[in-house]
Amino acid sequence: MGKTFAEKVLGRAAGHEVSAGEIVIVRPDFCVSHENGAAVVKTFRKFGVPSVFDPSRIVLVMDHTVPAATAGNANSQKTVRDFTHEQGITHYYDLNSCGGVCHQIMVQEGYALPGCIVLGTDSHTCTSGAAGAFAVGIGRSEMASVWAVGDIWLRVPETIKIVLKGSFRPGVSAKDLILRIVGDLRADGADYKSVEFHGDAADRLCLAERMTLCNMGIEMGAKNAVFKPSEEVLVHARARAKKEDWEVLWADEDAVYCREFVYQLEDIVPGLACPHTVDNYATVREHIGMPVDQVFIGACTNGRLEDLRLAAQVLRGRHVAVRTIIVPASCEIYRKALDDGILAELMDAGCVISHPGCGPCAGVMGGILADGEVCVSTANRNFKGRMGNRESFIYLASPLTAACTALNGALSDPTEWAKEARI
Repeated sequence: MGKTFAEKVLGRAAGHEVSAGEIVIVRPDFCVSHENGAAVVKTFRKFGVPSVFDPSRIVLVMDHTVPAATAGNANSQKTVRDFTHEQGITHYYDLNSCGGVCHQIMVQEGYALPGCIVLGTDSHTCTSGAAGAFAVGIGRSEMASVWAVGDIWLRVPETIKIVLKGSFRPGVSAKDLILRIVGDLRADGADYKSVEFHGDAADRLCLAERMTLCNMGIEMGAKNAVFKPSEEVLVHARARAKKEDWEVLWADEDAVYCREFVYQLEDIVPGLACPHTVDNYATVREHIGMPVDQVFIGACTNGRLEDLRLAAQVLRGRHVAVRTIIVPASCEIYRKALDDGILAELMDAGCVISHPGCGPCAGVMGGILADGEVCVSTANRNFKGRMGNRESFIYLASPLTAACTALNGALSDPTEWAKEARI
């Protein structure tokens, strides 16, 4: 009987064959935290352990409130900053021109590697599955324990297989697909399951698209979400790998799955997650013409260069009708978008370009909504209060839908723009 990706990765780490349902003790390749690392430090101190198990395996990224928005934020960042100096942690991304959102940094900078295990104190750690890693979010106290002893116990998850076939129609993207999948499976449809993406269409998706899909695996309850590494992923890994002993692992042809789904990409249409849950799926056509007050394009879901380029294509030579906030996912992306003229085009269209970080998405700074306001966002969550105000309304959408909506001041179908642009 063949093995799934999760069974192979966790078996390799445990040193013996494993099957779904078993408990294994494994050593992570990398552990990532952001400002909530301050809470991890506090718990770590209680253990009385003088030093972390391996400073070269810990990654700390300041991303949620940078620059610090309150004294509390500043103090949390200072705690993490002081800890990195004390412990000799060199994989540290502070408020500087090398940082960004932690999930982007993990893939971009070569911490998320094929066959490796990544742990993070953030639910969207599953983003790193785009690079072929087994990446899971854990709690802060759990991370403190890992820092102290160097390992963690995990239950080997059952696996859901999602097969992707065909090609997207013009105006449709990976974000529309994952919104549809979450809508179909619901918020608990993949609870503690590993999700594998298969099929000819999955093989063709670029790294940015894979990151969008894996990022929102947690929105259907998945423990992790993962793709088989493509040549693009392997080239990136070879160029930037932060460790040498990584290995491409993938499911066997005869692996056993608890559920299987097939999606024909030609059938996917521009979609939405309507307030106030991510699995509240609707098509854009069902709400077309709905007035909006703000558009946000960015976050760890859709703040990559490919996303900003799509928005610029829509807005080139035109002007937005509502306030539109653009947040690149990292400083590297910011610089590339600047060099390529993308940011200039977005600014000429009336957009506000903000520094890389999680601010608007997390509702802590840079785009908080007023009572009753409606935002179309490319982020990954639309819960009440997610963008800083429980009395506002958030619709999740693709960068193309968001850009078309910004242009018209009302929810718009990007397939109509695609027809006009002859894409």
